[in-house]
Amino acid sequence: MNWPSVGVVIPTRNRPELVRKAIAGIREQKYPGEVKVLVVYDQTEPDYLLAATEGVQVLVLTNWRTSGLAGARNTGILALDTEFVAFCDDDDRWQPDKLRRQVAALLAEPDSEFATCAIEVEYEGKCTPRLAGRSRVTIDELARSRMAMLHSSTFLIRREALAAEAIGLVAEDAPGSQNEDWDLLLRASRRAPIVHLDEPLVRVLWGRTSHYAYEYATKISSLRWMMQRHPEISGCRPGAARVYGQLACWSAATGNRGQAWQFSKEAVRANWKEPRTAIALAAMTGAVKVENVLSALHKRGRGI
Repeated sequence: MNWPSVGVVIPTRNRPELVRKAIAGIREQKYPGEVKVLVVYDQTEPDYLLAATEGVQVLVLTNWRTSGLAGARNTGILALDTEFVAFCDDDDRWQPDKLRRQVAALLAEPDSEFATCAIEVEYEGKCTPRLAGRSRVTIDELARSRMAMLHSSTFLIRREALAAEAIGLVAEDAPGSQNEDWDLLLRASRRAPIVHLDEPLVRVLWGRTSHYAYEYATKISSLRWMMQRHPEISGCRPGAARVYGQLACWSAATGNRGQAWQFSKEAVRANWKEPRTAIALAAMTGAVKVENVLSALHKRGRGI
């Protein structure tokens, strides 16, 4: 079998120890084909010594596009000449069989362009698997739910599909570079179902190490951006209720009770069973804090 070349884009900022662990996970891949790693530094000075990493070809770049995660990923994509592109966040780590099994699954589906796999979430030393329960993911399923197990560190994409006339690059206008991964999944699934390996081949680290933890105003603006960009979400009542419930929670966390109440009403109109509405109402009354709910859910490998 002639295994295709794969380029792995790792955006990073001020996390030198974690990015080395991410590179180590790629170096340990049992993949027979060529693998290149592009570490893209965003809003920080690059460490060119990473290029001397043994066992894998590493190129160190500086983000020359829009500041943020999306621009950093696109910087890496455009610098690659490989047949496939994979993403890995600097605080995540691949299992040794991840790349080989994903490439084989995507090659077995010539009309497919995008592959993912399940994850295990590490939070406060505990690991929790997150499975999708399926081998294909459609746009209807992604409109209904973000499906958090389809994490960006699991993405494997045919590079030619990232051209403007196909899926396109990562959206750099996503507020705060949030939900840009969900946006990319939706755009890809419009063309063909996502090929999914429902085994946790990536370990995802959750915690306050995230540059985006608890940035509620950005969470609100990015979700509203998604609703405007993808009519499939508004057209799916459970999916719309889910987003409105999240918006209500984040609004309550900022202390904006009026906005939280409006989003709660929209969530109930779409789906009165949406559980996030109850969390938002409890937060508005002061019965709970959104941060405490998040911490409890994170211990189970879940979020709001």
